[in-house]
This record gives sequence, C-alpha cells and structure tokens, in this order.
Amino acid sequence: QVRLMESGGGLVQAGGSLRLSCAASGISLTQNYLAWYRQAPGSEREWVGSITSSGSVNYRDSVKDRFTITRDNAQSTLYLHMNNLKTEDTAVYYCWTQNVDTLVIYWGQGTQVTVSS
Repeated sequence: QVRLMESGGGLVQAGGSLRLSCAASGISLTQNYLAWYRQAPGSEREWVGSITSSGSVNYRDSVKDRFTITRDNAQSTLYLHMNNLKTEDTAVYYCWTQNVDTLVIYWGQGTQVTVSS
C-alpha cells in the first residue's frame, strides 16, 4: 500500500526558512515522478515543483531560487527546502507521486505552512 506522509510545516516569519518532508512507503522513489503542490485558501491547488525518476527538477517561477527539491532514496523521503519565505507562500503543501509505468497517482494528506509578515 502506498502512503505519503508530509511533515515540517508550521508558522514562520517572512524571510524565514522551513524544510518539508514527505516520507513515502510502498514505492521506490527512483521509479516514480515526485512533486510538491500547494493550495492557498480560496485558491486552486498549484504545482510547486517536481523531480523526475532520473533526478531532474523543475519549479514554478515564483519559487525558483528560493525552493529546492531533494530526495533521499535510501530513506524514501522527499524534501522541499524553502528559503526566503513570503506571505504568499502560505498554503497547505502536498506531496504527490506518479508511478512511471502504471501512471497511478497518490497524494499525501498535506501540511500547513503559514508565513507571517
């Protein structure tokens, strides 16, 4: 059974940093696409960034140079390192994965990030 469990969210002041973790079970990180999404109150869920099975990463423009996605294959954990946080980064952040062969998608339950001014 595939399970994604996010952690690391919280309240931080603008300009601060947080590291989100997504502990995965039931999958191999190298055989899945992995991504972070976020959803702010009253807004659609949006893609933040992703990492392919081969390790290529991409980010939405608004977080480039501030956010970094890494993964620890041995620990089956995906990370989102967030620096220089802005109030507009406030959202629930979700971990997402898609198997490269079956294309089945799984979501985590989300973790709240709140950035205060």
